[in-house]
Amino acid sequence: ACRGGAMAESPGALRRAGNEEFRRGQYGPAAALYTRALALLEASGTGGPGGGRPEGGRTPVEPLCRLCPGAGDAAAEERSVLLANRAACHLKDGACSLCVADCSRLPKASSSLALNLSRDGASTASLGSLLCVCWHPSFLSRCWLRARNEFSVSSRMTKALLEKDGTNWRQKLPAIPSVPVSAQMRWSVPSAAAPGANTPPATAPRGEPGENQAAAGTERARTLKEEGNELVKKGNHKKAVEKYSESLKLNQECATYTNRALCYLALKQYKEAVQDCTEALRLDPKNVKALYRRAQALKELKDYKSSIADIKSLLKTEPKNTAALRLLQELNRA
Repeated sequence: ACRGGAMAESPGALRRAGNEEFRRGQYGPAAALYTRALALLEASGTGGPGGGRPEGGRTPVEPLCRLCPGAGDAAAEERSVLLANRAACHLKDGACSLCVADCSRLPKASSSLALNLSRDGASTASLGSLLCVCWHPSFLSRCWLRARNEFSVSSRMTKALLEKDGTNWRQKLPAIPSVPVSAQMRWSVPSAAAPGANTPPATAPRGEPGENQAAAGTERARTLKEEGNELVKKGNHKKAVEKYSESLKLNQECATYTNRALCYLALKQYKEAVQDCTEALRLDPKNVKALYRRAQALKELKDYKSSIADIKSLLKTEPKNTAALRLLQELNRA
């Protein structure tokens, strides 16, 4: 067994852990793991063409998609797999710009696809001249089909409106509705520095002031959490912690605690990760992510007994959770 977190610092191990998160539908955490693996490759000087071989010279295995034969140097191949896998995460999360950015970093050695949508009546300039370059044709097909379908819907709607109302169809569209009060108050969370600066608009319906402030706080907390999620996908865990912390000041939510715990794990702040998972379990005693991430943190803190207890509690809810079963095996060997 690898002790002291040595396995966690291997690009191959991080990639395999990312693959497991991807299969479970946890695309944000998977992208974060791939980002850490890429950072390790670059730091060791093996992340580019001509670099050394990762994992002690062993050829990487278990990519999400099979690479074409003759992919070249193992280190470059490892980097390509990580970029393609992270791009797949971004695609699943709808972060098309990040997906394209990762695809564009791949070597132009196997397959390429230009997303030319002019035949669908859309402007390629509006897409920023998107160019996906990827190792695997099936991945390119998913990118192409997704973009094509989105613009096909827009084209069909435009065609239907032209047939119904003619070339002046835009003038016949209904008026844009007024902005809801909840949206107006989105950035109007009262603060001690400006107690009267965020008075609700005059058009707001009458009601209890406390209710309006609570709704605004909840909405702001949700926005901050989403901003933190985007930072995690980019690998900026330190900044994500700040966003999650601001969100938790407004609304204590289980998912926000588990997300911040994930960041603390990436930053090797294991005690803080344990505390956040404990808070999450206070809100949801059977939360799988909280149990798993606390077990990971406790393992790094050498508290194997408590870590095993958390994994066993998790397996009562999800007996076939492969990530938990694998961690339990590692703990039993520790």
